[in-house]
Amino acid sequence: MKIITNYLFANIRYEKFYKWTKLVGITFTTQALIQILGLLSGILIIRLLPTTEYAFYTLANTMLGTMTVLADGGISSGVMAEGGKVWLDRQKLGIVVATGFKLRKTFAIFSLLVSMPILFYLLRNHGANLITSFFIILSLIPSFYAVLSDNLLEISLKLHQEINKLQKNQLFTGIWRFIMISGSLFLFPWTFIAILGNGIPRFWANIRLRKLSAEYAEPIKKVDPIVEKEILSVVKRSLPGSIYYCVSGQITIWLISMFGSTKSIAHLGALGRIAVVLTIFSTLFSTLVIPRYARLTEDSKLLRWRFFQIQIALLSICVFIVGLVMIFPSQILWVLGKDYANLHTEIILMAVSSSLSMLSSVTYFTLVSRGWIIRPVINISINILFQLILVFTMNLSKTKNVLMFSIVDFLVSYIILWIYFIYRINRLGAKDIL
Repeated sequence: MKIITNYLFANIRYEKFYKWTKLVGITFTTQALIQILGLLSGILIIRLLPTTEYAFYTLANTMLGTMTVLADGGISSGVMAEGGKVWLDRQKLGIVVATGFKLRKTFAIFSLLVSMPILFYLLRNHGANLITSFFIILSLIPSFYAVLSDNLLEISLKLHQEINKLQKNQLFTGIWRFIMISGSLFLFPWTFIAILGNGIPRFWANIRLRKLSAEYAEPIKKVDPIVEKEILSVVKRSLPGSIYYCVSGQITIWLISMFGSTKSIAHLGALGRIAVVLTIFSTLFSTLVIPRYARLTEDSKLLRWRFFQIQIALLSICVFIVGLVMIFPSQILWVLGKDYANLHTEIILMAVSSSLSMLSSVTYFTLVSRGWIIRPVINISINILFQLILVFTMNLSKTKNVLMFSIVDFLVSYIILWIYFIYRINRLGAKDIL
């Protein structure tokens, strides 16, 4: 009997290992192809846009990220947390998604009113004329609209782990983005053309995503006040942090735009394109791992063990990426073109900074998926204290120093998240005992 039990246990473990290996392998390969297309599109933009135009592109792209975070405000995290409770019920999941969309419309208007004047000022401050600034701002609208919908529509697919359908749609976007950028920038090397080349394919893919999402979340406009209240409770706790992170997450660009030159903005933007490789892994975690963590039962031992597994995997990836960049800095910089060939130290610092950024981001959303949100006053106060010390002690007109600033900033954030996880898991463990 014992032999049979051991045999079955071994086979169950093997089958589970085989299933996960196959799932991660297929997802990773497809995601790698998607990111390679994105990387190629990014490199085309770097090589075909003049340095000044690429600086404008970097500012606009950074502001798009800020607009997206402000328009979300924690809504997608709230929808994920609520959706994880009812993911098997198509109608209830549809109500959760519809409630998220209602809240997001209000946040989107606020985001536009805050972000657009700031972007206009930055563009004008770095030499863009009125017409150029106007076209750049208009060109952001398709991307902004698509991103607003993408994050919510993808949740039902992620909860049901329909990764294949999700990735096919992303691959469609990547292919058309590459075609549009390569076909247009050769003739019109302008910032707003590059932004439209990114935005229009995503807008098309968004229409396809709505149909896919409807298979698992009924496309209704009914809003549940109770669900809305629960989502808003997540938003209230995470909004201050979201506002902070939308600034902190792009801290290098904001600092260099205030203290540095237009050329330095282009340098940081170009180096940041290399960091897109890490997007493969962060997307892998947000697609496969975080939704599964959201679905776990309130078992402190299980949650602790899964969290440790996530952290070990993340740290291994970061060590590998940084090591690779340290061994082959010249070869990696060659990809960016001759204007960026002398940034050897900067590319290594960017790799460290981007790795820590990924660590902090994935860890943050892993905790939020359980509704575990650290009090903003604690988190933000500590981070701002360290930032103020660095601002007054470093020369932030230099690219190297700005990257060092971001490394310290992300490291502090990561440590705080770990401390908060230990607090929450110990608290949950105490409840299990009672």
